Amino acid sequence: MRSLLRTRTRTPMMAPLVRDSALVWLASGVVGVSFGAIAVAGGLPVWVPVLMSLIVYAGSAQFSAVGVLLAGGGPVAAAATGLLLNTRTAAFSLAVADVIGGRGRLARFLGAHLVTDETVAFTLAQTDPVRRRAAFWVNGLGLFAAWNTGVLAGALAGSALGDTAAYGLDAAFPAVLVALVLPALREDAGIRQAAVLGAAVALAVTPAVPAGVPVLLALAGLLVYGRKRATA
Repeated sequence: MRSLLRTRTRTPMMAPLVRDSALVWLASGVVGVSFGAIAVAGGLPVWVPVLMSLIVYAGSAQFSAVGVLLAGGGPVAAAATGLLLNTRTAAFSLAVADVIGGRGRLARFLGAHLVTDETVAFTLAQTDPVRRRAAFWVNGLGLFAAWNTGVLAGALAGSALGDTAAYGLDAAFPAVLVALVLPALREDAGIRQAAVLGAAVALAVTPAVPAGVPVLLALAGLLVYGRKRATA
């Protein structure tokens, strides 16, 4: 009886989460198609982007790593570039530690693998702790499935979709991410100040540092936000 009541209370909560996550899943699949197509059109075998998406699962890091490989760089340079870009997820993991913690080791490992910009933003947009936990797993698992399905489709399509800019596919993820963070920016002045500081730092260093580094340096805005939260 108790399990039946739990099922009934979870069902109305899941439907809106799935509905709200659908746009993110769609964008993920579309950009996944572009990634698979770019990788294969550049000369990599189909299994490379597919396996990378399953194991690495980090969109921007995957694009950068494949870019290094296609430019003639070795696997070590490609891996280093991907790791550099993906270090920002350490901060994201701290933000959702209460969501993926407190469970079995396998669940924590899977949860850590599902941490992405979009999933964390979607999770933190929820106010209720129970809804936040459900949002993380619904959005994270769906995003993982959509991304890998898109990558496989793009890899199989090969060079037919190689020019992703012509279709506007390269703008899909940034647009969705902006839509996700806008509510938090409107509601919290501290987040707005941190975002402005991070954006200013990124813009200032962009001409002088390699691609991907401005994103890491933009995390300086989180230090200001963390200090204000600590003194509040």
